[in-house]
Amino acid sequence: MMIRFHKMQGLGNDFVMIDRRHERFDATLHTMSRLCDRRFGIGCDQLVLLDAPDRDGADIRVRFFNPDGSEAGACGNASRCVAALIGNAPVLQTSAGLLPSFITPQGEIGVDMGRPALEWHQVPLSHDIATLELPLPGGPAACSMGNPHATFFDGMDRAGRDGAVLERDPLFPERANIGCAEIVSRDVIRLRVWERGAGLTLACGSGACAAVVNGVRRGLLDRVCRVEMDGGALTIHWREEDDHVLMIGPATHVFEGLYPVDGQAG
Repeated sequence: MMIRFHKMQGLGNDFVMIDRRHERFDATLHTMSRLCDRRFGIGCDQLVLLDAPDRDGADIRVRFFNPDGSEAGACGNASRCVAALIGNAPVLQTSAGLLPSFITPQGEIGVDMGRPALEWHQVPLSHDIATLELPLPGGPAACSMGNPHATFFDGMDRAGRDGAVLERDPLFPERANIGCAEIVSRDVIRLRVWERGAGLTLACGSGACAAVVNGVRRGLLDRVCRVEMDGGALTIHWREEDDHVLMIGPATHVFEGLYPVDGQAG
């Protein structure tokens, strides 16, 4: 069986998208891992499945899967790419809630990622401790942007060096995305993120949101901040009036094609 897919990228954070409103596709672990593999499949940081929504107010249902088959609650860059692919500023139904999208006058794609979750059980952490400074070397801050994040503010090297171990620290019962930031000024940071289930990526949208939220909480950053990552930059605005986090940046359709999937009924 051949399935149609779209390859999208936001700042080098790349995704294979399958629209199951038009394609019959059984998302088995083997098939998802194969599609994500950069040598034996199409290759991507995450596989994104699109379905008809089942909640009022949503235009499209979106699910995000890592190369190891684990499901992510939210993915910021993938959400922007879905909005670019679907068009007309859709409202995305995700396991993290409804995420409205928008287009800026400059043609960039924005997504309202909602309010960050700041309590220990919301991140979640394994026990009741303050999320502003965790008892780990480097003292990161933690929050959830629909998925758990820990942000370090002592430079970017830790992401590649320690990310694989920190992701699975016992403090994070559902694992965690590990963000490592270098502060340039109150409105500019550099960031590198080790994503749970995916490894080091060129950009992470929800990680950029978490870094700004945690930086503001620490008194280090302003609420509007440029986040520079290896693949490019996002503008993050943690809006004061409602605590919603807006994420704005480019999203690009790379190509589309057909891919053979064994054992799938046509």
